[in-house]
Amino acid sequence: MQQTKLYSKNYTALESGNQLFLPLNLEVCIPKDDSVRLLSHLLEGLNYEKLYKAYSTKGRKPAVKPKTFVKILIYAYMNNICTTRDIELACQRDINFMWLLNGDTPPDHSTIARFRKHFLSNAAEDLFYQLIKVLHNCGEIEFENLFVDGTKIEANANRYTFVWKKVVNKNEEKMYAKILSLIDELNQVYGTCFEVAKETLLHDLDVIRDFLEEKRLAEKIEFVHGTGKRKTQLQKFMEQLQNFRERQEMYIAHNALFEGRNSFSKTDTDATFMHMKDDHMRNSQLKPAYNVQIAVEAEYIAGIGIFQDRNDTTTLIPLLENMKNKIGTKFKNIIADSGYESEENYFYLEKEGLESFIKPQSYDRNKKKSFRNDISKRENMIYNPKTDEYTCHNQKKLKPTGVAHKTSVTGFRSQVTIYECEDCMGCPLKIKCTKAQGNRKMQVAKNFIEKRQKSYENIITEKGIQLRVNRSIQVEGAFGILKSDYGFNRFLTRGKNNVRIEFILLCFGYNINKLHSKIQNERSKTPLHPIKQTA
Repeated sequence: MQQTKLYSKNYTALESGNQLFLPLNLEVCIPKDDSVRLLSHLLEGLNYEKLYKAYSTKGRKPAVKPKTFVKILIYAYMNNICTTRDIELACQRDINFMWLLNGDTPPDHSTIARFRKHFLSNAAEDLFYQLIKVLHNCGEIEFENLFVDGTKIEANANRYTFVWKKVVNKNEEKMYAKILSLIDELNQVYGTCFEVAKETLLHDLDVIRDFLEEKRLAEKIEFVHGTGKRKTQLQKFMEQLQNFRERQEMYIAHNALFEGRNSFSKTDTDATFMHMKDDHMRNSQLKPAYNVQIAVEAEYIAGIGIFQDRNDTTTLIPLLENMKNKIGTKFKNIIADSGYESEENYFYLEKEGLESFIKPQSYDRNKKKSFRNDISKRENMIYNPKTDEYTCHNQKKLKPTGVAHKTSVTGFRSQVTIYECEDCMGCPLKIKCTKAQGNRKMQVAKNFIEKRQKSYENIITEKGIQLRVNRSIQVEGAFGILKSDYGFNRFLTRGKNNVRIEFILLCFGYNINKLHSKIQNERSKTPLHPIKQTA
């Protein structure tokens, strides 16, 4: 009879006959042109003061040095290793990670997650912009042409956990009406004169509830629960008031989370529901996501921003301001697509002394024949700057009648001039010009039109054409690499701060890979791609 063999937890006692031979020095196993060497060299020259401040001076020393930990994380993201368990496995088995550890004990996944979330929180952005300065000092980044673009990346949240601001406000109004009805009924039953107000609703409900509690104790009423039990009127009032109070607390908490947004997700309250780009079946989907902004020069990601806004218009100024504060200098030319065009952005760039190469939203529309033949458009009317009058196709004058002001969601105040036609009665072209019952009125933002025209003149120059071509190559190409080559289409962490750290590590790795690629292909110090000349 065959004897059953018992196995223990220690497999070294088993006879396998295999012996692994490694050199005493791991240097010989890593090629001289491996990107891990470039990574280690670049990160050795950075200042880790902010990172070390996150560690307490008391207690034991960390098993892995903080600087080494940063190297491991960035090298992992360079190689599309993003989950903490995969990073733990790589530290145990990959010789390049062992070389970076330099004798330290490989960390486990919980240690990696804790370091990324807590210790790297205040230092990640500082280290990233230090790398940008290093790239500038070695001639890769010139602080000249900044290409800006954004994309929506799905959050790590469930799809159907949305909370809409309109729905919350609507339900809150309905509940308030029910509360007023309940208070009227309560006043009739007990002969009281309680009142509630929206501003002090929680306090007012507490006062009424305290009154009912005192009455319950005075009358020695016992609350009952379960089937077959008849509740007293007082118990019903108490339960309804408690239910309304809990719902009101929930509505207050929801309104505090919106922060200017119209929606958020229950599983990641910092994520906003956004329309994602169509998939291969042309299905546009509404998902919780973040608006990720990057600024690129010479194919390197020089600036990062994580926003909750659904459009790109309001993200440009915060992105540039953060870059100016972190880097300490400003880029000369700002190149962006039509999604960034606004009067506020134009004024900001002019105030900061930056040259605008923003594509106007009317750029493609103005080329269409249907637009040029539309007599209702302001651009197709004759304008006299001396008299400040427009002349329509029926030779009628549109004169200024007043000035209005508009305030954007960011608080920017713009001025609009209102023009009105002198007489549209009996005009044979009125049906093509306006749907108004009276005279044709038109609003014109003169300052915005002036700034738009300047930006338009910039982008049609030879330099502007080259910058526009490079914008589509560099910044959209960077997103293409991050999404397609790196497979980064969804965040793994939750919360805006954690998402920011995750994306910084990804862009950190992208920049080092880009520098490594340029060095190996002998493309260093080539900030712009030349325009191909057609025969």
